[in-house]
Amino acid sequence: MKTVACTQAWRWALGLAFALWGTAVWAQTVGYVVLLNGTLSVQRADGSTRILSQKSEVALSDTLTTQKDSFAQINFTDGSSATLRPNSTMKIEQYQFDKDKPQADNLGMRLLKGGLRSVTGLIGKRGNQESYKIQTSTATLGIRGTSGDTLDCMQGCDGVTSKSGALARGVYHTTHTGIYIMTTKGGSILIGPGQFGFADDPDKSPVLLGEDPGLGLDPFPFSLGSFDPVQECIVQ
Repeated sequence: MKTVACTQAWRWALGLAFALWGTAVWAQTVGYVVLLNGTLSVQRADGSTRILSQKSEVALSDTLTTQKDSFAQINFTDGSSATLRPNSTMKIEQYQFDKDKPQADNLGMRLLKGGLRSVTGLIGKRGNQESYKIQTSTATLGIRGTSGDTLDCMQGCDGVTSKSGALARGVYHTTHTGIYIMTTKGGSILIGPGQFGFADDPDKSPVLLGEDPGLGLDPFPFSLGSFDPVQECIVQ
């Protein structure tokens, strides 16, 4: 007779699933905390708050906040990632990914304050290219590429990077690879690799800056990586 031996982590996950069975509302897991340096907290859709650790699940409608000198990388199930810089807050407003239904893809993040590095996965690369968006207080970033940094400094950016406290209030974006589209009610601009976009008024078109305004994008205290949360069961 064959027996199934599972890792302790997988048995724990199964036990948690059965413990939650029958609840009225299920939180849709959309990704995991794969790298963490410092403190990351979450406010759930039901208003509860908790401190997250590496390998913690992240759910739809979660609002994630890093504290001073803290960095956190979230990997989503489509292979994309979002890395929060210190003193930053992001909400996962929309997420839908089914490998068999590319036209239904949808990922919407709202950067409420601070800094976020985004790296695209399958969402936005297949099906509808309009399906991946980063909302800020002033502008929306659409993605036609791979990676970039966005800072929402409308409330100030003290401690987000080593230089960001001196930035004028507004939303900044720089593209590392691919192309991002920065859009306000006043218009849109394309931001290519090595370029810098800026918006400080939702009713005016964003502009391309001639040079780095002094974002001070310090290196992360870890190498951006991946983590497979699925623990396999071995048939013996």
